[in-house]
Amino acid sequence: MCDFLIVGVTTDKLVSYKHKQSVIPFKERFEIVQNSIHVDMVVPQYDMDKVGAHKKLKFDKMFVGDDWYGTKKWEKIEKDLSKCGVQVVYFPYTEGTSSTLINSILEEKRDDLKNKKKGFLCDNCEN
Repeated sequence: MCDFLIVGVTTDKLVSYKHKQSVIPFKERFEIVQNSIHVDMVVPQYDMDKVGAHKKLKFDKMFVGDDWYGTKKWEKIEKDLSKCGVQVVYFPYTEGTSSTLINSILEEKRDDLKNKKKGFLCDNCEN
């Protein structure tokens, strides 16, 4: 589908615009993506300016999950990018994989570990 794959990794600061917090810190997410054999280049995503990203990186396709398809935000992005000759390709949303659920479980596990370190929990007792 592409000859050279550039992946933008959202910075922790940008994630926070949705009033969320990254479960995996930016540097670690960046490194994970960078080590994928299918990825040719990784760039930090500091903002949602896709046209600005195109001006810097000169891509001809942008891939995004189809849960964004038909939203006002992505209709505008798609229209703006089409003026630059960029095609937006929507990947099928992965049903049954909920990032919200994954984040919730990870946060619970982290809290358990923090409490265990503080001595609030033990393996064989109730608190």
